[in-house]
Amino acid sequence: MRGLPLLAALCSVSAVCGFDLVREYAEDTFFDRWSFYGFWDNLTSGDVEYLNRTDAFSSKLVSISPQGNAIIRVDNATNVPWNYKRNSIRIESDDLYDFGTLWVFDINHLPYGCSVWPSIWTHGEDWPIGGEIDIIEAVNFMKVNQMTLHTLDGCMRADKSGSWGDVGGKNCSTPAGCTIKDKNPSSYGAPFAQAGGGVWATQFDIAGVYIWFWSRANVPDSLKSGDHSKVDISKWGAPFASYPSTNCDMAKYFTKQKIILNISLCGNWAGLPAVYNTTCSTGKNPLGNPNVPANSLQRCYLENVVGPGSPRYDNAYFDINAIRAYTTAVPSPTTSSTSGGPHPTTAGGGALSHANASSVTPSVLWPALIALVATWLGAMNVPR
Repeated sequence: MRGLPLLAALCSVSAVCGFDLVREYAEDTFFDRWSFYGFWDNLTSGDVEYLNRTDAFSSKLVSISPQGNAIIRVDNATNVPWNYKRNSIRIESDDLYDFGTLWVFDINHLPYGCSVWPSIWTHGEDWPIGGEIDIIEAVNFMKVNQMTLHTLDGCMRADKSGSWGDVGGKNCSTPAGCTIKDKNPSSYGAPFAQAGGGVWATQFDIAGVYIWFWSRANVPDSLKSGDHSKVDISKWGAPFASYPSTNCDMAKYFTKQKIILNISLCGNWAGLPAVYNTTCSTGKNPLGNPNVPANSLQRCYLENVVGPGSPRYDNAYFDINAIRAYTTAVPSPTTSSTSGGPHPTTAGGGALSHANASSVTPSVLWPALIALVATWLGAMNVPR
């Protein structure tokens, strides 16, 4: 653990440990600044119909709980006939966030179960141009969360990125992207809920993308405080997923990002036979139908989506305390209306205004120093 005090010291020297709140999605106003997709899943070929705002609320697929939490769920009350899709939710933030942003996701429950494909992610306004950051994503009964970057050709994950998670592919332009799996068994599914949920934090910076995760019992004090107007990251340590700009020019491959939350079913990941049969086999899924060939692309749909929704989708819901966006900029944020919805901006050219990619400011030094120190630790074989 000798690397962590050094990282904290470098953070202190760079003077970028403090972040100021610019947007909070919470309690009764959680859904105010989101657009509802209102169309079938034409992006991942999922067997869902994403509802518009009016239908989402009237069917109670989105709601605010008595505790003030945002609930987003798959329809578990309808008996879906063959050749029809099941209703679900996809929402996109009206706000766009630029380099220098820190997002914090405080969540009690993630959707899980056979055929279930939840995701909390971001993408550029002209997606797939502008990049994609998958912060929370898993399918079926996967055991851990998977984090991924998706970009156009040319962006590579650095070999020595300082990540604590299990690294996968390096080429971020492949269909699978450059993945890093969390090592924490409580980062997804029933174990996540049983642990009381947890918190993710994602730093989106010109120097890279960095993702932290803590189970509820390990959430840092800086995120537990009743005052959420500021966040201090000086004692967080190294992130679980690190994508430094070493081999990926952030200004070239990423633009301002919007936040997306959705729950798909089956589709071209959860429903692929090679994935479905290993994460939702008959042994794991009592609803398995032996009459459906194991290599059939329809197996996921026929065994889950068609028919009654309960108990199959009783756990297919988000329970969210809050989503907060922070910036390193000192001036208070304002809102400017442009094409594509209202965008938070700052008067001082900070995280939520257009970043000048040619200059290196204090807001980029912290992640760059993490990558530098992580590389040094690896070279020196210093234990973390």
